Amino acid sequence: MGALFTSTGWVILGFVLLGAEMLLPGVYLLFLGVGALAIGLNLLFLPGLSIASQLVGFALVSAAAAAVGYRWYGNRTAPSDTAVNSRRQQLIGRKALVSEAIVNGRGRIRLDDGWWSVAGPDLPAGAAVRITDVSGALLTVVPDAPAEDASPAA
Repeated sequence: MGALFTSTGWVILGFVLLGAEMLLPGVYLLFLGVGALAIGLNLLFLPGLSIASQLVGFALVSAAAAAVGYRWYGNRTAPSDTAVNSRRQQLIGRKALVSEAIVNGRGRIRLDDGWWSVAGPDLPAGAAVRITDVSGALLTVVPDAPAEDASPAA
């Protein structure tokens, strides 16, 4: 245990914690690794620090690193279910063509690079539709005039 409380021991511990941070999810080990590295570097210049001073310094530096990290990462919004739902909500109003006829209220459309199940009035394949609602992976559609039919007659 005495070997840990040397400059080399703290630096090795710091790099082990930083390495573990890359393998494990989360950012908690990062702050402990920074604290260990800071104490290891301090011991190069202040080799007479007591074990109690080293542990208190490690706790303080780790807490300060965590506080800075919280301010840095706390301002960023993490992806969540609402972000996923927001992307789905962006589908509302988009137009598509029916890929598989809507029969008995159910069919499929191709939108971008994916296939979506749709609910709506019975329509043949190739009919133009507009998305009006999203419920999970089911899109609600209504008939829509194709772009060329939408122009006024001359």
